[in-house]
Amino acid sequence: MAPEPVDDLNEKNPRPLDEDDIALLKTYGLGPYSASIKKAEKEIKDMAKKVNDLCGIKESDTGLAAPSQWDLVSDKQMMQEEQPLQVARCTKIISPNTDDAKYVINVKQIAKFVVGLGDRVSPTDIEEGMRVGVDRNKYQIQIPLPPKIDPSVTMMTVEEKPDVTYNDVGGCKEQIEKMREVVELPMLHPEKFVKLGIDPPKGVLCYGPPGTGKTLLARAVANRTDACFIRVIGSELVQKYVGEGARMVRELFQMARSKKACIVFFDEVDAIGGARFDDGVGGDNEVQRTMLEIVNQLDGFDARGNIKVLMATNRYGLLTKYLLFHS
Repeated sequence: MAPEPVDDLNEKNPRPLDEDDIALLKTYGLGPYSASIKKAEKEIKDMAKKVNDLCGIKESDTGLAAPSQWDLVSDKQMMQEEQPLQVARCTKIISPNTDDAKYVINVKQIAKFVVGLGDRVSPTDIEEGMRVGVDRNKYQIQIPLPPKIDPSVTMMTVEEKPDVTYNDVGGCKEQIEKMREVVELPMLHPEKFVKLGIDPPKGVLCYGPPGTGKTLLARAVANRTDACFIRVIGSELVQKYVGEGARMVRELFQMARSKKACIVFFDEVDAIGGARFDDGVGGDNEVQRTMLEIVNQLDGFDARGNIKVLMATNRYGLLTKYLLFHS
């Protein structure tokens, strides 16, 4: 049998390419100055990036120019020439969802006006009862404003979750199960209550001697749920002037309704939730007004929203019957 030709053997088992062959293939189709051009392009790109980092890149979302093109002096002068807006409240919308819609605004301590909208505000941004900014000439609505909430009420929100869990609460297995059924279940599975056709409970009242874990259980609930947690101490709502405590309660629940889900925890609620009586002097009337406002927010005319209320006290017998019924 005749041996196979050498050329056929080389075709079946080709020699692998070495580094020199690969480098030669990479130069296919390139000119004599391709490497120098690529190097120059890379240097230009790096230099442009350094310039942009130093000067600032124009923002596409806000349309701001580079800081080197800012004219702060003229901008400050233009802002001083513009008159500041005045705060008003939109009480009613006449002919809403039409082109001829008008807005009734109430400027405090001045008068009521029927006005239109400015050029920079949309009709969908304005609702009845909200605060708005109006100009001082024609009183046209220029900008919607957020609701006015006392800073002391805003500071009651707990931003960081406590590191306490249900395992840290010892000897309260039955209470923990009730807390989870009343607070967690309506927030995590609201469809179950819709199918049953019942409203979930409003909240929980924890009572017992000091040191039994009432506040600790509330901290565990705050750690468990993803809802906004607001902690209020009863003595914080006792104010000097008439109506201040009730106003803080209203703003507290107004801020809670703006959240997707919220838990409000009243610690030492007996400071404001005592049984009603008349001492003949009127010194306790303001505390009773604050308590009545809490009862109104729990089960009043307005919808409570997705808000759960937790209360803690060690003087159960002093609480008013209205507060015990609504809890």
